[in-house]
Amino acid sequence: MDVIHKIGRRKTAVARVYVSEGKGNVTVNKRELKDYFTTATLQYKVMQPFALTNTEGNYDVKVNVYGGGITGQAEAVRLALSRALCEVDEEHRLALKPEGLLTRDPRMVERKKFGQKKARKKFQFSKR
Repeated sequence: MDVIHKIGRRKTAVARVYVSEGKGNVTVNKRELKDYFTTATLQYKVMQPFALTNTEGNYDVKVNVYGGGITGQAEAVRLALSRALCEVDEEHRLALKPEGLLTRDPRMVERKKFGQKKARKKFQFSKR
């Protein structure tokens, strides 16, 4: 198996993932996974595709991620890893699809409109 390259997106975060066979090392922006994603929740989100497909420790992963916040980045990495695992073995799709890990979340920040304070909030109205 050679290196598999996939892209995942969430809000404004973009993750490029390179998966190859190995011992389970996960590197994010040239840092260890636990150094980049410090909370257990974010680490769980990133490793979720491996847990569902029972492939923990089988692949080395190199991730380049930029844009957005830390949670959006973690979910972008999760989508990219899910796509990569589906390319490795089509059987993984059966485990990942029902959990919603192959779905690109389309929710984005709504733009601010002119004449308003924020996207939906208006300036305070004074009758008198």
